[in-house]
Amino acid sequence: MDIRDLDLGVNTGWVEDLLQQYRKNPSSVDRSWYPLFAELSGVPAPTVAKNGNGKLAFAAITQPAASDLQERAAELIEAYRERGHLKAQLDPLGLEKRDAPELRLEAFGLRDNDLETAFATGDLAGPPIATLREIVAHLEETYCRSIGVEFMQGEEPARRLWLQERMESVENHLRLTRQEQMRILEKLTEAEVLETFLHTKYLGAKRFSLEGAESLIPLLDLLIDAAAQHGADEVVIGMAHRGRLNTIAHILEKPVREIFSEFEDKDAAAFMGRGDVKYHMGHSADVTTASGKKMHLSLAFNPSHLEWVNTVVEGRVRAKQDRLGDRAGRRAVPLLVHGDAAFAGQGIIAEMLNLSELAGYRVGGTLHVVLNNQVGFTTNPSDGRSTPYCTDIARMLRVPVFHVNGEDPEAVAWVAKLAAEYRFQFGQDVLIDLYCYRKHGHNETDEPAFTQPVMVRAIAAKKSVRASYVEKLTVTGQVTAADADAIVKKRYAALDTALETTRKNNQKRQQPSAMAGLWQRYKGGAKAGIPETPTAVPRALLTDQITRMTTVMDGFTPHPKIAQLLALRRQMGEGSKPLDWSTAEAAAFASLLWEGTPIRFSGQDSGRGTFSQRHAVLSDFNTGQHFTPLSHLKKDQGRFELYDSPLSEAGVLGFEYGYSLDYPDGLVLWEAQFGDFVNAAQVIIDQFLAAAEDKWMRLSGLVLLLPHGFEGQGPEHSSARLERFLSLAAEDNIQVCNLTTPAQYFHVLRRQVVRPWRKPLVLMTPKSLLRHKAAVSDLDELATGHFQRVIADATLPAAKASRVILCTGKVYYDLIQSRSDKKRDDVAIVRVEELYPFPADALVAVANAPKGVPVVWVQEEPWNMGAQYFLRPRLEKTLGRPVQYVCREESASPATGSAASHKVEQQLLMDQAFGE
Repeated sequence: MDIRDLDLGVNTGWVEDLLQQYRKNPSSVDRSWYPLFAELSGVPAPTVAKNGNGKLAFAAITQPAASDLQERAAELIEAYRERGHLKAQLDPLGLEKRDAPELRLEAFGLRDNDLETAFATGDLAGPPIATLREIVAHLEETYCRSIGVEFMQGEEPARRLWLQERMESVENHLRLTRQEQMRILEKLTEAEVLETFLHTKYLGAKRFSLEGAESLIPLLDLLIDAAAQHGADEVVIGMAHRGRLNTIAHILEKPVREIFSEFEDKDAAAFMGRGDVKYHMGHSADVTTASGKKMHLSLAFNPSHLEWVNTVVEGRVRAKQDRLGDRAGRRAVPLLVHGDAAFAGQGIIAEMLNLSELAGYRVGGTLHVVLNNQVGFTTNPSDGRSTPYCTDIARMLRVPVFHVNGEDPEAVAWVAKLAAEYRFQFGQDVLIDLYCYRKHGHNETDEPAFTQPVMVRAIAAKKSVRASYVEKLTVTGQVTAADADAIVKKRYAALDTALETTRKNNQKRQQPSAMAGLWQRYKGGAKAGIPETPTAVPRALLTDQITRMTTVMDGFTPHPKIAQLLALRRQMGEGSKPLDWSTAEAAAFASLLWEGTPIRFSGQDSGRGTFSQRHAVLSDFNTGQHFTPLSHLKKDQGRFELYDSPLSEAGVLGFEYGYSLDYPDGLVLWEAQFGDFVNAAQVIIDQFLAAAEDKWMRLSGLVLLLPHGFEGQGPEHSSARLERFLSLAAEDNIQVCNLTTPAQYFHVLRRQVVRPWRKPLVLMTPKSLLRHKAAVSDLDELATGHFQRVIADATLPAAKASRVILCTGKVYYDLIQSRSDKKRDDVAIVRVEELYPFPADALVAVANAPKGVPVVWVQEEPWNMGAQYFLRPRLEKTLGRPVQYVCREESASPATGSAASHKVEQQLLMDQAFGE
């Protein structure tokens, strides 16, 4: 018989090769081929069945052996673990038809007639032997019901196995007691009733309703309780505006009377030019969780910029953990509630996630909840992201993602328990993607049917989550319809009473609470009445501190050039050489650490310094081991932490701002690689740093170090956009300085801590001045001096000058060199070191020249940039005279890209400054 005479339905050449292999060694081929090959070759094999026409039956050569079937069943189990989430029924509206063809039996070479075949289940939880039908049912129930889990992407087998065992052992079901079910029902009822009550009493008022996503409230309740049971004392929550009022009322337990007073909005005069809308406000409270644990909850204030609060929350939590010595991150926990469109669309998410495993920013894992509206304002997911899930950006961390149908509250409860356990077990982020919908569109004034008519009709036809859950509980006998109605009526009655009391008492909207706890010692508000604080350090102590900060541990070999630098700094500490900028900075740090002040400093390349000037973190020349001298001054010193940050401005600045909110007694600094790059964090600056006190009564002492100065390095390495900070300056909200000496830098850093007035400090820091021979200070200026807001000309009082030049920052050194070159000793040069708060009194004292003597403001920046627009009305009002202004020509770009052109421009600037 020739193999080519057979109707095999497979590649004949391939079968011929297998036949030759069989003739040589029958056991070398799969047993399913034995019947055919025995007939063809004469080599003994089991009897082969033939069909009615005498030909060999094709089934005989395609029916897999038992071992092959077992292998296919094992592949099926693994596929469900990896891909089962694609089949999970997640959409409460039922509009998304989900299937996973790759999970069908035929994809694994299995058929319906295999369903009753028994297989070993391997590591699948349950009995060791089960039929294929039982195995599929187990997997469908675990991975394809109301919960879809992405967890197989993790690189740690132990973590995958941990989740797999917990999920498969209970088929992703949580057995709840009646008490637990009633807690869920009560939370769903609270959420629903508040929204319907507000919709009735304040029709058309924006509140960003939670309707359609009421499961968020029991979810948060369960997550917080689980965190408490794992030993947490505090949870800091960040979220955007949807559901915020409900969260404040039913998670943080803010009295609803206060919420009603915000809707009533009776006291217009109290909030003229200040405050924020009710759905941006934060709150904090001590609550008792369902299990009886005490927990402090904080909801961070947040602008409309959705996800930008995330790293602010992370920074706050890290500060709390550092204060508690909670390196494992078990006592303070971040909980972030995101929106689906924002989580996929805003780049700050990637920056946040990237920080999560870095030593300088780790918080022991964040609990993430994505409130998945399945639409972004009016934008459908197909237009808003390029990925199947809104959470796919989190794949970068390879952490578990639990997708859950918000209409199944008990599935939500199980996911909450599992996610919290995972976070505390492994110290990693974990995500819950809560599928829900919006009943009223983006807000209560919106008409969603214009853009999502099909979705709107589906929503209109749905019962609420609470109503569906009540039906389930009544069927199982856990509650009666009358019991459920009683809960609703009781809640409505409480809200009616609260609203009646609010209106009867004409209750006014309350100012956010501030200056409590850690902040009691500190002040905000206007600078008037805040005295300048002594910042000098005795010379002998300075010398001792500088000696210690230039000493390395035994056995440590610094780079030869660093060894020379340390020796030079020791000479500066002894007073035999003047101090440069970086030594003055380190001396300020050392003096504060000596006094017990903790310092946290992060930025791009900040350990060494962008300009190779700092060298605060040293590397052993032989081993690469790191050593930080400022951490080894003495036993009881303050904690010093300096971190090289990732290439992120917005995320890291948000983190450091958040850290400063919970560490008013520390010095917290963030440094840009070049000041030009700070605009990548403009949202943090505009919405938080500059406006937080005015909007939310929140203070910060964060220091921004922004290298700034025109030195021919091009438009992206010249300007920290001083004008932008000055345009934000009002009501003494921030401090903006552009300093000219190391001593001034020393004193302003110390003043930021020892003075109780807490405001962000924005410093235009130097580049070329770091090594400028004239930009130095004597040790005595640190030991006996103080910070000067304006520095008079030491060689010529303004009263005797024929021309007075006012300037700030690095251009001062260009001016004094030009004055020397031009032999213009008749010109006084006055330095304005602190631009804001505007130093009117100090300026009058040193710069008020006789009538007729020209006063000139000189800056390196173009006419439309720098300080001149801000200073013009203030200078002229303060000095009572017109002031001339010398700047580069108006320009759309900060600086030229030509070094040669820069020199020409700088010379023209100097000539104009001296009236030439």
